[in-house]
Amino acid sequence: MNRIFFILCFCVNFLLAQQTDYVDFKEVKSVLFFNQMKVDSTVFNSYEIKFDILKETDSVYLDAVDMKFMNVALNEASISYKNDGKKLIIYNEFEASRSYKLNFLFFAAPKKAMYFVGWEDSSTSSGQVWTQGQGKYTSHWMPSIDDMNDKIEFDLSFAAPKGYQVISNGKMVSKRETPLYNLWEYDMQKPMSSYLVALAIGKFDKKVEYSKSGIPLEMYYYPEDSMKFEPTYRHTKQMFDFLEDEIGVPFPWQNYKQVPVKDFLYAGMENTSATIFADSFVIDSIAFVDKNYVNVNAHELAHQWFGDLVTETSGTHHWLQEGFATYYALLAERNIFGDAYYYWRLYEYAQELLEQEKAGGNTSLLDPKSSSITFYKKGAWVLYMLRERVGNNAFKKAVKNYLEKYQYKNVETDNFISEVEKASGLDLSEFVEVWLEDEKYLYEDCINTLKKNSKDISELLELDQEFMLSSHSLDYSFNRYWEQATSYEIKSHLFSKDAISLVHDSIIRKALNSKDIKIRQAVAQNLYKIPLELKIEYESLLDDKSYITIEVALFNLWKNFPQERQKYFDKTKNIQGFSNKNIRMLWLALNIISPDFEDKKIREYYQELTNYTSPEYGFEVRQNAFQYLNQIQACGEVCKGNLEQATKHHNWRFSKFAKELLKSKQ
Repeated sequence: MNRIFFILCFCVNFLLAQQTDYVDFKEVKSVLFFNQMKVDSTVFNSYEIKFDILKETDSVYLDAVDMKFMNVALNEASISYKNDGKKLIIYNEFEASRSYKLNFLFFAAPKKAMYFVGWEDSSTSSGQVWTQGQGKYTSHWMPSIDDMNDKIEFDLSFAAPKGYQVISNGKMVSKRETPLYNLWEYDMQKPMSSYLVALAIGKFDKKVEYSKSGIPLEMYYYPEDSMKFEPTYRHTKQMFDFLEDEIGVPFPWQNYKQVPVKDFLYAGMENTSATIFADSFVIDSIAFVDKNYVNVNAHELAHQWFGDLVTETSGTHHWLQEGFATYYALLAERNIFGDAYYYWRLYEYAQELLEQEKAGGNTSLLDPKSSSITFYKKGAWVLYMLRERVGNNAFKKAVKNYLEKYQYKNVETDNFISEVEKASGLDLSEFVEVWLEDEKYLYEDCINTLKKNSKDISELLELDQEFMLSSHSLDYSFNRYWEQATSYEIKSHLFSKDAISLVHDSIIRKALNSKDIKIRQAVAQNLYKIPLELKIEYESLLDDKSYITIEVALFNLWKNFPQERQKYFDKTKNIQGFSNKNIRMLWLALNIISPDFEDKKIREYYQELTNYTSPEYGFEVRQNAFQYLNQIQACGEVCKGNLEQATKHHNWRFSKFAKELLKSKQ
């Protein structure tokens, strides 16, 4: 089918760090045309890049994977060049302290970094194009620099079909209509790393709010999801205003855009001024309780300063991006949900790091091969402990000075630590050695700090200790704890899978009769064998405004009280659940395997469940359907065919899942 699409061109940079000593790429202007909307074909796109020569050299290059070029010109004159399939190399006697302009047309058929999603069926209009260039993959769809250490100003234009929105970095300065397509022009006023260039094309509506400082906050959504706009983007303006104030440096870009896309590779990506995120976070008000966009929203927003404004020089300093974004997202959530939530999340991070240590996975925070848990969670903890060490005022002053001094530049850990030392007057060499360079994770230090700052965490740890040492009635301890605990996060701990078997039914009844949805959910998730005397209270969980609670309660009630199954099916038959249809698919699977139901209905339910494995649906829906069909041993020929197709899906997690499931069937 036709898919108009202009392959955005742009960028420039050097693959090898040495090129930065010779060339400074300044500005890219590119026009990308999307009028051949096929995954394997794009048309020639125009590209112009300006650069300064710092030292005399005989060549410069752009990274460009499997591209074709024509009309290559340097300062308007034909020039000698080489295309080796990975780079476009320009040969010339480049003179120091001179500026040059390179122009060309290019053709690309990207296998990575640019994805054409939802175009399989010509009868649908849900097709999208989106990019994900983090790492060194942007060069698969446009000439660029597979490195983070050269920052360029990008002014990009896109020719796209009528009826489609085009979202990219910077401010949209014009939208010109022609009989065949619309031309969208975007302008960036400040430089950024090439991997942060982004594009999304699709059918979107948008709403715009303005921050306290006047920054436009553009929030995109599918036209059919207008009722989900508010819960999806809930608290966005509050978090934006909070982070500007907390960080102390104004938002560095012209505007801020957020756009959901289908089958995205990750939760979200902090492209400069244009975050792209997985549309599984597009939710209704019920889903907000269990799976919302708030943390991802805050995390990607924090990256606009930490990662986009100042960018790591290499993976050794990756925590300067992910640790900072994790920490500041948690501060933004604290501003919304309160101190109890904040300290509980820090406690959870500490437990994850402890489990990693027990598994032998500890690494230095400055090890480029560290896990995400280390970069994200340990990085956040380091900032928390550093703030405790130097004090709030010195910490905030240091962060502000760090961002202002290195704005639009690349940074290393020493750059940040130096600013903290200047602001605090302290020598932090020992702190750096212990917290950043050492592989060891100081769990006890973290917990002791939490105990000092959080009464809830202190009480939780005291109760755990009492359970281990107590010789008197645990009922008394549990009851006292239930009465004294001040937050649902801590109360819910009573009903963890390790503790609930010790809890007396009277306390479980109190929990089920409480109005706190998270406490009730903790009971639902961990009380597998339901006492008959708690049956009525447990059945009330099916009325909770929580898709996780309903899903778990439906399964446990179905298992514990088989004589009541039809009642439970009738009550939940019209509930879909999250975007992955978690409740609907459980309902279908349980109906299929339940005895004494009509064969005609079972065939109907089996057909519906099988249909969800089709490429028509997002990978989360498909994966859920594959799992249920596999569990009930009902993956037939259609299911297996769709599973085979899924092994070639662009989302590597989903394709890996499909390959492993297919292998298990052989």
